[in-house]
Amino acid sequence: MDRLPRILYAEDNVNDIELTLAAFQEINLVNQIDVVRDGEEALDYLFYRNRYANRERFLPALVLLDLKMPKKDGVEVLEAIRQSSEYANLPVVMLTSSQMETDVVRSYKLGVNGFVVKPIDFLEFVKAIKTIGYFWAFINVPPAK
Repeated sequence: MDRLPRILYAEDNVNDIELTLAAFQEINLVNQIDVVRDGEEALDYLFYRNRYANRERFLPALVLLDLKMPKKDGVEVLEAIRQSSEYANLPVVMLTSSQMETDVVRSYKLGVNGFVVKPIDFLEFVKAIKTIGYFWAFINVPPAK
C-alpha cells in the first residue's frame, strides 16, 4: 500500500504550529506534517541538505509557507522552489499574517498556488486551516507524477 504524501509546514510561530496541527487533526487529515522553523531549514528539507541530507526521497504533497520567517523568508523559499525543475508543480500555499498587496502580488508572480491571510480570531484561524487541509488533501487533483 502506498504511503500518504507528507505536507511540509514552514512556520516559526509555536502557537500557529500547534493550532494548525490541531485543526488538521479535527478534519482527520492523516498525512504526516513535517514542521520546519525557518526558511533555511525548509530549503534544507526540500533539497536534502544538512540534517535532511539522508531523509527519504519523496515530494511533499503540499508546502505551507509562512511569509515572515527567520534566515530566509517565504518569498526566498518560494523562489528556490520554483527555480527547481523537481518542484515546478509542487503546490505551495502562503499562510501568513501579512495583508500587504505587494506580498500577495509578488507571491503570485513567483508561482504560489494560494495566499491565505491568517485570521486573528482563534475560531476563524482554525476554520481557515481546516479549509486549506480539506481542499489540498481531499479535493485538489495534483498532476500525475
